[in-house]
Amino acid sequence: MAKAPLDMKPNELESYWLPFTPNRSFKKKPRLFSGAKDMHFLTPDGRKVMDASSGLFCVNAGHGRDKITKAIQQMAGQLDYAPPFQYAHPKVFELSSKLALMAPGDLDYCLFANSGSEAVDTALKVALAYHKARGEGGRTRFIGRERGYHGVGFGGISVGGMVNNRKAFGNMLVGTDHLPTTYNKAKQAFTKGEPEWGNETLEELNRMIGLHDASTIAAVIVEPVAGSTGIIPPPKGYLKKLREITEKHGILLIFDEVITGFGRLGYAFASERYGVVPDMITFAKGITNGAVPMSGVMVRQGVYETHMSGPEYLVELFHGYTYSGHPLAAAAGLATLEVYKEEGLFERARALEPKFADAMMSLKDAPNVADIRPIGLLCGIDLDPIAGKPGLRGYNAIESMYHEHDIYARVSGDTIALSPPLIVSEAQTGEIVDKLRTVIKAVA
Repeated sequence: MAKAPLDMKPNELESYWLPFTPNRSFKKKPRLFSGAKDMHFLTPDGRKVMDASSGLFCVNAGHGRDKITKAIQQMAGQLDYAPPFQYAHPKVFELSSKLALMAPGDLDYCLFANSGSEAVDTALKVALAYHKARGEGGRTRFIGRERGYHGVGFGGISVGGMVNNRKAFGNMLVGTDHLPTTYNKAKQAFTKGEPEWGNETLEELNRMIGLHDASTIAAVIVEPVAGSTGIIPPPKGYLKKLREITEKHGILLIFDEVITGFGRLGYAFASERYGVVPDMITFAKGITNGAVPMSGVMVRQGVYETHMSGPEYLVELFHGYTYSGHPLAAAAGLATLEVYKEEGLFERARALEPKFADAMMSLKDAPNVADIRPIGLLCGIDLDPIAGKPGLRGYNAIESMYHEHDIYARVSGDTIALSPPLIVSEAQTGEIVDKLRTVIKAVA
């Protein structure tokens, strides 16, 4: 493409390479949002589109919250940037302290980053450095899980288990294994909440420990609820048993709570819902209500203190990012946590869960619906694929939702993943169900 002077209008669609999007199809018939408020996006032609997935699982308090906007504006005028290496600013300490109080157990220390992908890579590096500091540098192996999603960094796709995110990118991290997915349609289909079957899959972890020896394994990383793959809740007791196995063998346990954090399951973190204290929690998305990029890793006291050795004038962990704990992100995070608390949104999500599940399950008789998996204010709806064309029915649903039925929901393959803002009303839940039923019929 020829370069254009700055005063010339370029082809506005051509230059942007959209992520996780079929670009050629999109640019023929784009789907654009130009505004947002509360439960709706606004299109350039003035339509209101119901947001049934909180953007990408991140706008938990709804769009356009004044408190968050004003906090960002004020900080932009006061402190636009502060270097995070060897210096800091007051708001990032305030936010860290509040997160430490919210996180379970002694997850009292916070490393900030900018995306879920960065948070995962941070946690993996902390795990390696922790074992090396303890004189167990041979613990370098990571164990993820099939159908897990941990971002798009090389660490994240290595421990992740979604084939399309991995197959084009070579060998990735060596020495990485994967637990089996806990999902079994024959045994779990149309279950509300946590299914009964699935703990049997943890025998594979014991087999891996026997094969490699625990002295070579640094950490196990899982999502409490597998999100991006299509919402797969954990079996009853699964996460507690996983904690018991890892603790027994000195293996760190990392919960990726990028999606499940900040009220999505009715608690600040899913760890609290399941009564488990992992060694690290990764978070992002809901920490700022999606308004400013921010992520982080909550770390247990023992992991942090293990790194605090050597001369005090030397850096303990050679890791961080230019925008770690950015002033605007910290301000947005603090304001977002205030909104959650003032409006009781975590408790509200917990109270809404049974009615939300019932509403989602009412779609069971819609054409081509193969499974429905509600948990918290999350739900995965699997549609049977078109023969020989996996993903086409899902893509048709994306087009139908935006262009014809004024609803937005995240679609992965042939699965619709719902995660409405925690401010959703019962009436709006009903509206989401009605619109989805119409869309599912349209793509039958």
